[in-house]
Amino acid sequence: MYKIDFSNPSHIYFVGIGGISMSGLAEILHQAGFTVSGSDWKSSSITQALEEKGIEVQYGENASHITSDIDCAVLTSAVKESNLEFRAIRDMGIPYLTRAQLLGQLMKNYKTSIAISGTHGKTTTTSMISEILLKADTDPTLSIGGILKTIGGNIRVGSDRYFVTEACEYTNSFLSFFPTVGLILNIEEDHLDFFKDLADIRHSFRKFAELLPAEGCLIINADIPDYEEITEGLSCKIVTYSSSDRNADYYPTDIAYDSFGHPSFLLHHPGNGTDSFSLKVPGLHNVGNAIAAIALADYLSIDRSVTADALNGYTGTDRRFEYKGCVGGVTVIDDYAHHPTEITATLSAAQNYPHRTLWCVFQPHTYSRTKEFMKDFAKALCLADKVVLADIYAARETDNLGISSENLQAEIKALGHECFYFPSFDEIENFLLENCIKGDLLITMGAGDVLKIGENLLGL
Repeated sequence: MYKIDFSNPSHIYFVGIGGISMSGLAEILHQAGFTVSGSDWKSSSITQALEEKGIEVQYGENASHITSDIDCAVLTSAVKESNLEFRAIRDMGIPYLTRAQLLGQLMKNYKTSIAISGTHGKTTTTSMISEILLKADTDPTLSIGGILKTIGGNIRVGSDRYFVTEACEYTNSFLSFFPTVGLILNIEEDHLDFFKDLADIRHSFRKFAELLPAEGCLIINADIPDYEEITEGLSCKIVTYSSSDRNADYYPTDIAYDSFGHPSFLLHHPGNGTDSFSLKVPGLHNVGNAIAAIALADYLSIDRSVTADALNGYTGTDRRFEYKGCVGGVTVIDDYAHHPTEITATLSAAQNYPHRTLWCVFQPHTYSRTKEFMKDFAKALCLADKVVLADIYAARETDNLGISSENLQAEIKALGHECFYFPSFDEIENFLLENCIKGDLLITMGAGDVLKIGENLLGL
């Protein structure tokens, strides 16, 4: 594997530079004095921000983008063998790394590298941790999978003391990392276009845990079934937390919600201590995310009052139960949920939010995930009063499974629940304008571009 010499900046080219993680890595290298360039399919707010910083971005897939002065290329997992730029890179003998390999090499430059993993909740928990480290004036370097308002983006370049990043299990990316502290928030079936089954996924998380050095620490959710299989025999420090299990090192009691579904709770922690915390993000799932962040802050010896202030001030990350606005008395929220567990968490949180009728406009993400979790999606979406389906967002896939949103509509109707399907965003928007009334809560939901529906209704 090619090793980047961080003491001798060179020219790094990113294929797919507009991705949320790729753009962050590009910015870190750019600020470190590297010559950074790259390409993406089309212009976006992310690529425009990179260009404003002096990073050259070319558009489209073109072999002519690859020039002899490039010392190393970085590829996303979405880049296929047939990609014209990838073929040119290989033909010219230019070394290349995956995004995860670059991130892993980068982590070695920091005294403490913190990797947050799990099937769900990575971006929110990473954001909470970021807020705590910022509040504690630790000058952290941050790489977040979403836009954090406090830093005005997804990346912050700080000192070499702390590096914080999400650790995604898809294609086993996180096995290329070198963390000193790891968090495992949950382990469930997902990405079954890559993993064989849940056992295969658990095996990968075990391998991730084994990356931690003896002097490091693993913080793990004790609500994960048989979590001891993941931690058994590890040489690092093990810290457990739970949303309900009183045998865990950290657990809450006295959970209550305000009129907007924001929880407060009494946290029990090692040494039989208790402290009160209040959040400004809704839902029981965010209590768990916050406790994971608190456990990490304690491990880093951050004052508990600083942690409490930071969590109380955290109002969320883009596309995580994000308030978009109000139109005609209808409140519009956008959420990234695209797995049945995430949908359940978001719609359960919405029950505590003021509303008359809860509408969910859901855009399924990938054909393989929709097929695999069809019945689970249907059950989860029934937590909304009324469901509207958009077409499946293909992402990296092609439609070769014979699956459509109409199949999901049939499953939801079979459960006796009202569900509508429209093939275009225009039709969905017109339907919502005709049927949503003052006091309703409308959530656009999915990992694709479904947020445009709410933004169009709001005139954003």
